[in-house]
Amino acid sequence: MSNWSTPSPPVTLTPLTLDVLRRGAPAGMTRRRLLRRTIGVGVLLVLAEGLLGTFRFLVSAIDIGFAGPVRIGTIDDLMAMPAVPGTNLHDGAPAYVFLAKAYVQLIDPELGMTDGESLDGSGTTTNVRALSQICPHLGCRPNFCTRNGLFECPCHQSRYDRLGTKILRFGPAPRGMTRFATSVEDGVLTIDTSVMKLGPLPLALGSFGLIPPTAPTGCI
Repeated sequence: MSNWSTPSPPVTLTPLTLDVLRRGAPAGMTRRRLLRRTIGVGVLLVLAEGLLGTFRFLVSAIDIGFAGPVRIGTIDDLMAMPAVPGTNLHDGAPAYVFLAKAYVQLIDPELGMTDGESLDGSGTTTNVRALSQICPHLGCRPNFCTRNGLFECPCHQSRYDRLGTKILRFGPAPRGMTRFATSVEDGVLTIDTSVMKLGPLPLALGSFGLIPPTAPTGCI
């Protein structure tokens, strides 16, 4: 169907009339204008998504307060803070610390916490890792799924292994869950919410450094 229209009522198509029709503006929207508008809307959506993610991150950060060191307690105290009722750290499931807005996991679930300091948040020296509850994508809160042993974000289906590493094929999050600096002294855990380290880049299933799911199906 053409974008050009003829006069109404119809007129005799003389050479002059045909020339006017050729030089006139097309009726409706041209393909070029449609393409420009489509690209413009796409760019606006991307910018809006980025701004929303930044806003939600800042709101969550204000909620945490960047208060600095938060004294949490002993391993027994953490056992009383299960993220999922009926589980505990030795099951490989996290504790949830409301004061720090963080999940806490033991690197090796069969061991307890070791005195030391982990400024990079990896927890290799303390056997404990504190993960921010904020999804790196748009700030939603991932939940731990006991069915497959993964963190799953209910907003856009990003998934992370039990230590917060992003699984490449699941969801749009660009990296793993953010880590807080931790220290353990005399068996007491302290989380420093003012020291945050970005999570690693996503890894494909089967890659070294990614803990595989314990089941093929999840909770979302």
